[in-house]
Amino acid sequence: MKDISQVIREALKVKAEEFLSVIDELLSLLTDEMKKTKKLEINGRLVKVEPTGEAVVVGDLHGDIESLAYILKNCNFLESKDMLLVFLGDYGDRGAYSAEVYYTVIKLKLDHPEKVVLMRGNHEGPEDLLAYPHDLPIQFRARFGEKGTLAYTKIRQLFNYLYNAVYIKKRLLMVHGGLPAQAKSLEDIASAHKTHPQKTFLEEILWSDPHEGINGIVASPRGAGKLFGLDVTRRLLKILNAKLLIRGHEPSREGFKINHNRILTLFSRKGPPYYNMFGAYLQVQLSKEFENAEQLIPYVHRF
Repeated sequence: MKDISQVIREALKVKAEEFLSVIDELLSLLTDEMKKTKKLEINGRLVKVEPTGEAVVVGDLHGDIESLAYILKNCNFLESKDMLLVFLGDYGDRGAYSAEVYYTVIKLKLDHPEKVVLMRGNHEGPEDLLAYPHDLPIQFRARFGEKGTLAYTKIRQLFNYLYNAVYIKKRLLMVHGGLPAQAKSLEDIASAHKTHPQKTFLEEILWSDPHEGINGIVASPRGAGKLFGLDVTRRLLKILNAKLLIRGHEPSREGFKINHNRILTLFSRKGPPYYNMFGAYLQVQLSKEFENAEQLIPYVHRF
């Protein structure tokens, strides 16, 4: 792969034909990847990873190409041989460079298929769970002209192939939003896209938020997903054999926050409409064992 600056320059100049082409390439790659891969253990839409090597975890980007470029340059992804780069979803909408962010992460995955995992956020959700406001089709028409509608249709097709979760065995679970309160196993998370909408697993994975001071689940002000309490976090992490949950989905003034002493939220974009002072990402050795989310803070990089 070219250096990061060159890829970003490509993204800023990408034409509709090339954008459509890389989406088709990634659809083909993900279809094959779900059948067989050397390093990543894939079950449905769940990626299982052995606790070795290093991981960089990136939260919501929402069309912020500058923050993405900063993270990629400063984590030294291209220089590392054993780094896993995990994106927690929400690549587009809200920010001005949605198409460019999608193009960049797609190129990263195509060039480093076993080192990059692209997860699904609520802004990459199914048709019956569209985020609002959802300005992506308007952005694509402005960016690609008469081919903007086709580009949007293609990228929506791609969303169905992005992953529900990443599981670092016996250590970390990564989702975009929250824990599905009625899940009984990792298989429920791996197959959440298949059981939707009969079951709410996918909706909760993409939309739910942890909340302090409640037990169980309550309705979310987002209109989708749930707010879940400490008891849900403890029960689900025990069932799923994970110590901590890493997720995105919620803006944070500091770029990250801790909930329930077991959940780290990362938000990796800056500026309007969120106005957080910092963006943040996680860079950590997967062999390390953590008992609480506070222990992850030294590995959180703010910018």
